[in-house]
Amino acid sequence: MKKLLTIVLTLVTINLFGQIKLDSSFTISGSADMYFRTNLNSTNDTENGGTLAPGTSFANLPGFSLGMFNLIAEYEGKKTGFVADLVIGPRGAEAVFGSGPSQNIVNQLYAYWNVSDNFKLTIGNFNTFLGYEVISPTGNFNYSTSYLFSYGPFSHTGLKADVDLGGGFSAMLGVFNPTDFTDFNPFADYVGGAQLGYENDKGGAWLNFILSDGFYQVDLTTGWQATDKVYVGFNASTAQDNFSGGALYLQLAANDALAFGIRGEYFSDTGIEVVGMDESVIDVTLSANCKIGNLTLIPEIRLDAFSSDMVVKDATNMEVQDNLTSLMLAAVYAF
Repeated sequence: MKKLLTIVLTLVTINLFGQIKLDSSFTISGSADMYFRTNLNSTNDTENGGTLAPGTSFANLPGFSLGMFNLIAEYEGKKTGFVADLVIGPRGAEAVFGSGPSQNIVNQLYAYWNVSDNFKLTIGNFNTFLGYEVISPTGNFNYSTSYLFSYGPFSHTGLKADVDLGGGFSAMLGVFNPTDFTDFNPFADYVGGAQLGYENDKGGAWLNFILSDGFYQVDLTTGWQATDKVYVGFNASTAQDNFSGGALYLQLAANDALAFGIRGEYFSDTGIEVVGMDESVIDVTLSANCKIGNLTLIPEIRLDAFSSDMVVKDATNMEVQDNLTSLMLAAVYAF
C-alpha cells in the first residue's frame, strides 16, 4: 500500500497554472461556466407563452442558469495518444443531444496515430471541423452562439486523415456516421468530410465540406490578427435545404485583461424553420471579456432582428414584434 501511494504521489503533480499532470504526457484540463440572462424588450414569463430566447444553442435559459462542467483528459505520446472530453450540465446535455443515456456526458472520445510528421489518423468521436464557434465557452469570445453554429453539425464519429501539405497548407479527408449520431450508426449511410486550410502566425482560413446522400454543407471559416490589438474573423456557410448565411467577428483588446468584441450575423432559413421557412434574422452581439486570473467575466447585449413578427412582447395579450433584445452576464473559469 505504501509503495502504491509513493508511485501515485510521484506521478501526480500540480503545476502553477492549475493543470493536473500525470507524468509529462498526461494532462487534465477543462472549464466551468454559468450565467444570468434576461429579455429587455420582451416578457421573461415563459410559462405563460413568452419568448424564451433567440433560437440558438446553449445560452438560452432565463434568470440565473448553469452552463456546464467540462473535464478533458489527454495523453500525448511520441506517435499515439487519446482525448477523453466529458461534460455535465445543461450546455453539455444540449451539445451531445444525439447520444444515448449512458453516453450523454461524452463530448469527445478519440485516439490518434501520428503516422509521420506530415500524416495523422484519428478515430472516434470529435467536435466538428466546420464553423467559427465551438462547444466549449473557453473557445468563443461571445458567450451566446450564432445561428450558423447552432444549426450546423456539433460532432462527428468516424475516421479522418490530416495531411500537412507544407507551406502552411493542410488537408483533411474523413468518413463519419450521420451527423451527431456519435455513439453508433443506426443507418446504412455514411457522411464524407473534407477540409483545405492555410495557416500562418497571423491566422488562417479553412474551406470545409460535408457530403451525404441528398445533402451537402459548404463552410468557409477564417480569422486573422490584423494588428496587435485587432482581430477579424469571418464565417460563411450554406447547407442544402436547411440554411445559409454569414457572420463577421471583430475584437479589440484594450489590454491583457480587457477586450471588446462584436458579432454581426445574417441567417436565412431555407428549410429548418427555426425562424420560419424563407424567413431570416440579423444577430448583433456586443460582448466584453474581463479576465481575472483564470476567470473570464462576459457581459453581453444581443439584438435579434427577424424578418417577421415572431417575438412575444406581452404574454398577457400575446402581442408580437420583430426583434428581441437580451442582456447576459456569464462567468467562465478555465483550468
